[in-house]
Amino acid sequence: MEGMRKTALFAILYGLLVAAQLTFAQAPATPVKVSSVEGITEYRLANGLKVLLFPDASKPTVTVNMTYLVGSRHEGYGESGMAHLLEHMLFKGTPTRDSIMKLLTEKGANPWNGTTWFDRTNYFETLDATTNDNLKWALEMEADRMVNSRVSRKDLDTEMTVVRNEFERGENDPASVLEERVMSTAYLWHNYGRSTIGSRSDIENVPIERLQAFYRKYYQPDNAVLVVAGKFDQDQALGWITQYFGAIPKPTRVLEIPYTAEPAQDGEREVVLHRVGDTQNLLVAYHIPSAADPDSSVMDVLSFVLGNQPSGRLYKALVENKLATGIGANEYELHDPGMFLLSAEMLKTQDFKAVEDALFRVVENLTKEPPTQEEVTRAKNNILKNFEQSANNTAAIARALSENIASGDWRLRFLDRDRIEKVTPEDVVRVAQKYFIDSNRTIGRFIPAAETPKRAEIAAPADLNAALNGYTGRALISEGEAFDPSPANIESRVTRVTLPSGIKLVLLPKKTRGGTVVANVSFHWGNLDSLKGKAGAAQAAGALLMRGTAKHTRQELQDEFDRLKATIRVSGGLDGATGSVNTLRANLADSLKLVAEILQQPTFPASDFEENQRARIAGIEGQRSEPATIAGTARNKHVTRYPLDDPRAALNSDEQLARLRATTLDQAKQFYKDFYGASNGEVAIVGDFDPAEIRPLIDQLFGTWKSPKPYTRIPAEYRAVEAVNQTLEAPDKANAYLYAIMPIPMDQQDPDYPAMVLANTIFGADTKSRVWIRIREKDGLSYGTNTSFNASSRDKLATFGLGSTFAPENVVKVETAFKEELARLLDKGFTEDELKIGKDAMLQERQVDRTSDATLAGLFVNQAELARTMVREANLETSIRNATVDQLNAVVKKWLKPEAISYFKAGDFKKAGITK
Repeated sequence: MEGMRKTALFAILYGLLVAAQLTFAQAPATPVKVSSVEGITEYRLANGLKVLLFPDASKPTVTVNMTYLVGSRHEGYGESGMAHLLEHMLFKGTPTRDSIMKLLTEKGANPWNGTTWFDRTNYFETLDATTNDNLKWALEMEADRMVNSRVSRKDLDTEMTVVRNEFERGENDPASVLEERVMSTAYLWHNYGRSTIGSRSDIENVPIERLQAFYRKYYQPDNAVLVVAGKFDQDQALGWITQYFGAIPKPTRVLEIPYTAEPAQDGEREVVLHRVGDTQNLLVAYHIPSAADPDSSVMDVLSFVLGNQPSGRLYKALVENKLATGIGANEYELHDPGMFLLSAEMLKTQDFKAVEDALFRVVENLTKEPPTQEEVTRAKNNILKNFEQSANNTAAIARALSENIASGDWRLRFLDRDRIEKVTPEDVVRVAQKYFIDSNRTIGRFIPAAETPKRAEIAAPADLNAALNGYTGRALISEGEAFDPSPANIESRVTRVTLPSGIKLVLLPKKTRGGTVVANVSFHWGNLDSLKGKAGAAQAAGALLMRGTAKHTRQELQDEFDRLKATIRVSGGLDGATGSVNTLRANLADSLKLVAEILQQPTFPASDFEENQRARIAGIEGQRSEPATIAGTARNKHVTRYPLDDPRAALNSDEQLARLRATTLDQAKQFYKDFYGASNGEVAIVGDFDPAEIRPLIDQLFGTWKSPKPYTRIPAEYRAVEAVNQTLEAPDKANAYLYAIMPIPMDQQDPDYPAMVLANTIFGADTKSRVWIRIREKDGLSYGTNTSFNASSRDKLATFGLGSTFAPENVVKVETAFKEELARLLDKGFTEDELKIGKDAMLQERQVDRTSDATLAGLFVNQAELARTMVREANLETSIRNATVDQLNAVVKKWLKPEAISYFKAGDFKKAGITK
């Protein structure tokens, strides 16, 4: 107890000292401009803080991303997982700000989070920029928690159990555990061999004093990079940054540069993992250079050449040849020499040795059968397309820069692009010969040396100063218009028409950053009677749409996507099909033509059908023993009681597998022939395009494509079900799940709907809610706990429920806590403060959501189907804005009945000593 008093006193005195420094320090010096590349400008403060400003007025949002150059690489003995644990602790608050999570939610930040990796920790939030105080608030908050976070014993006691539950969730996944074992075997000395989340013992036993010392050491301005991106005034932002961050003194301590280097691996290593599971996994790892090394860019191309689907060599050798159900190829590009990973997943019945032999043959043949120019060009086109697409998303760039910052310099993002453009087939062969050798690999198996040693000498991290000296990048991307995402403005800009074919078309042309445009198409067919017993055939048909057309093979389609700088997705289901396009203005028409071709001219290759069936079987088998699957299936079966041939039926794993295995390719083709068509559909386009060009094109592409079967929407039906409480065993799983559910006879037209949505948000749907605060923040029982409320747009069926993840031994505590909070809600109701905070957060979050063109396109398609406009969105927000405490309290008492809620829990409760 005395030690705890001293710790608390020290924290208080430290906070007062920092506050005094911020108050009485001399006016900070003006930030110094360092460099500028492609619209991003770096400044340096006198205390060492690096600042990157990236203005983009095309969307009314602003993103703040704070990166600290500390990750698991910097942890000492007994400190594993400390960087990640500290990431959680910085959301707990400061002496002047309690619960950063709650404050971010109140501000409507979306997204917001913190992440930890080997070389860095970052914190980010995207806020509505139309409220000028939001950026000021975010900068002041980040400066405050940089040096004033509590990091207290009390907060650690609750957050440690949350992090431990996150650790337990990872322990449920054999593939994830296998990767940890492979990394720790491949790295004998370097900290990259440690999992970022740390060991269970270190998480549970870390002394608060060590955690506080770790925080004070690394969370300082000279070890941080601040990124501000989006719509903001640069001079004003620099002024705030100088005011809040510049006032923090430069620390006197000197950070040690980690000097442990992994020696060249001197022989093949192996690790075998035995755990409960339903699929086999192979993982092969090779040491590779750091992200700053020019060979790292070649590795990007090599990863695509091996792992792309369907052109990748591993994919063709293992999946197309029916040896495996899935493969992967990716690299960890890090500050120090990283790792290249090749993986394969198999059913229990597949031959592990055959897969392993085939994988090694593919790797060895990279030198015997070098990649062709076509393979390398395809890889480069795909990588560069993704780079260009990401360049149009300012918020995503702001977050992604953390990886480049951690690797050595933010400008590495652009240098890597330049290097990739120059990669040749000869480079790929050279890199494969250098690093893909037996003595440099570590093999991991989840199932149950050369005579003359040959070693891959990995170069030390490259010196970026020479490579980046004078680097300026390329011309700036064209900026978009400043767009007001209010419902009224959106509706004033939208054109809604019904084409001669009957297709409902919604168009919102606007100038966007980089000239981007998105399009969504949605078509519907069939009815309850005609679709009975057709689910297996429908799923198979939909899964094959993008596997080739009469004009293009699967690979040729992907090549066309890359040529058009487009991301195109087309999928089909039981009662309809959807397609989406994300591309540039000049390529929209050709991209839509590809969507039409995919929907109207699929070839249904037999080999792809078999491959898809095997992959889906493996997916079901791989999840059937997971607690979330077990509990979720029990929940769905309880509330959705239809015959197995009914389109609305809920199936368990065995039923899904039986339906899969009974489905034939001929059935899939017949379903397509009987149902596919555009007789009933909607199309929405948002972004930079010419309506006069696109409007007639839609009718030309889809107007004469008619569905042979009539369409009548399948209704959702409310059924009162008895409340049950089921406990289900999931052996050898460190994590457990609880789902609760209650059906409610309500649709979105119900006058109580807006109040129920708001009430659920305040009660349990976000990180400032009662359920979250009680179960995660106060009791520290769960990594993730949320309630949900969903209502049909047209049918009297809604559900209220809970989802929670936790350690099996905490099942009673979690269930009890939820029941207590629900009882307290129904007894005491909401407060005026909760209502105000909930309203503000929900309205700001909805505003931020509408800044996404893809979100708007999806909304417009839904509105067209339901004959709605943005007036409905405005009316919903008005109802939320005008909601009262009395109204919310009355609504929850009317609809939420504790005695009608069913509970479904799955986990290894027997091992935890929990009886049913």
